[in-house]
Amino acid sequence: MQGASWRSVDVGAVLPVRQAPVVIPEEIRDRLGLTAGTQFVVIGDKGVVILKTLAAPKMSDIDELAGQARRQARKAGLKRSDVAHAVKAEKKAT
Repeated sequence: MQGASWRSVDVGAVLPVRQAPVVIPEEIRDRLGLTAGTQFVVIGDKGVVILKTLAAPKMSDIDELAGQARRQARKAGLKRSDVAHAVKAEKKAT
């Protein structure tokens, strides 16, 4: 970790058990605001395991993406009826 301050990194050791739960040390859970039911993506490669929390996107992010899609569709000359026809054609095809 080039440029990282090790003082700001919490490190904890745990041992996996037969049922394979992973226990995250309390200090880390508290600092990251993790609670029971927090979901993670787990990535493992060459002796390294990374847990990345999953969170639902914020509505403001969804609104921004929808706005971008509408602007691009308008710029391309698409109309709502074009989308409706495409969806109907795809449903018939499947």
